[in-house]
Amino acid sequence: MEFVPTLPQGDQPTRERVVRSILVSGPSTAADLAVRLDLTPAAVRRHLDHLLAEGALEAREPRPSASRGRGRPAKVFAITEAGREHFDQQYDALAVQALRYLSETGGDDAVMEFARRRVAFIERDYDAVTAAHPDLTPAEALARVFSSEGYAASVRSLPLLEVGVDGAPEQLCQQHCPVSHVAHEFPQLCEAETEAIGLVLGRHVQRLATIAHGDGVCTTCIPHSSVSTGSTSGTRSPGSTSERKS
Repeated sequence: MEFVPTLPQGDQPTRERVVRSILVSGPSTAADLAVRLDLTPAAVRRHLDHLLAEGALEAREPRPSASRGRGRPAKVFAITEAGREHFDQQYDALAVQALRYLSETGGDDAVMEFARRRVAFIERDYDAVTAAHPDLTPAEALARVFSSEGYAASVRSLPLLEVGVDGAPEQLCQQHCPVSHVAHEFPQLCEAETEAIGLVLGRHVQRLATIAHGDGVCTTCIPHSSVSTGSTSGTRSPGSTSERKS
């Protein structure tokens, strides 16, 4: 279903703010949106009803583990592919044109170097988050880093894969990818993300799924640090991302 806004002119900016808030912060309840956007609960519900009817948003049941006290848990609202395309398509078209030109003039190496520079925030912000929150697991710290850049990231713990391994692997899940449509044509953007994650952690990580290739969530498996995988990621050295030469 194509998302074609049919809203009164006065309401359009506010509804775009609602969708943009969910795009950046991830699936949200009506109460979350009211606080973030400084709107009344009634106003938020009115905008949500319109956005649901147009297909820009979808309502989901909250996770069973969520603790919300008494009463029925509040639904969360997530952006749909149609809603995502409405906001991203103009920027995507420009980005694709720019990367096509870069590929034609500088080749694949130039595109990869651009992709690596684009994800320099991973190394920069990971150091800041881990210094400020030493109690976070590496995956949790990365989720904060990616969420601050609009990826709506979260962490899922996995069962132990080997008896005796001290600590379970985790999955870094990105509910949104700001460059998914561009990465469909230029997978170097995804490759650079995965490479940067491996470098800051000093271990091999595996990208299991990407939104750019039609999956619902970008998923990266992060093994416990004691697991040896024969990775080619190597051990991180200071400035490894910024100092790499293509």
